[in-house]
Amino acid sequence: MDRYAFEIMGIGIAWYGIIIASAMFIGSMILLKVGKKYGYKEDDLLDLILVVLPMAILFARLYYVAFEWDYYSANPKDILAFRDGGLAIHGGVLGGLLGGFIVCKFKKLNFGDLADMVSMPLILGQAIGRWGNYINQEAHGGPTDLPWGIMVDGVKVHPTFLYESIWNLLVFAVLVITFKKRKFYGEQMLKYFGLYSVGRFFIEGLRTDSLMLGPLRIAQVFSLTSIIFSVVLIFLARKYKWWQIPEKNE
Repeated sequence: MDRYAFEIMGIGIAWYGIIIASAMFIGSMILLKVGKKYGYKEDDLLDLILVVLPMAILFARLYYVAFEWDYYSANPKDILAFRDGGLAIHGGVLGGLLGGFIVCKFKKLNFGDLADMVSMPLILGQAIGRWGNYINQEAHGGPTDLPWGIMVDGVKVHPTFLYESIWNLLVFAVLVITFKKRKFYGEQMLKYFGLYSVGRFFIEGLRTDSLMLGPLRIAQVFSLTSIIFSVVLIFLARKYKWWQIPEKNE
């Protein structure tokens, strides 16, 4: 499949970029709708979006480049080649959270509450964005004889992008269904970290292009850490009633 959808003045517009941009747009519209429903001003939400999205993209790229430094140190011109892929979601989430925290601190907004709202469009955006990996023929697994395998370079392989997209849609459904049942600010974001990480841990084991630190798959280490952190913090927050949400807010 051609990576480029069309050209503008001789510049190829990649499907990867179109899909990522579409995911960000859809996610932003969802956040605006949910945020306004819960009393946040549209201007505040737009400020949040305008900071979070660039921070997420920047950190997603920096994270990826950092763990592929052997290549990029020898090919520095490729560091900003976003259209060729190479955005790590873990870096993107960290960057987005940092940007969101700065905005909330500056504008005196409830960071935990907004993080809960962001968790839903975030995981939906990831489900959509994974299809950019399919176009680029990346983020796939090893050889398989399963009927739903896809052909890459003449070899039938696991469509791990599809596995993660489906898992992310399931997590999205859980976050939407349980949103009004949350007991404390930040609970949905912690659920996002925990649930997403469960799927990512197992799917990452099938991939052939994992970012590595020695013998360890970085995404699996990050996922396992996130699962433990999320479960422990949700348990403690509910037990000791940290960051409780007043009944009238739900």
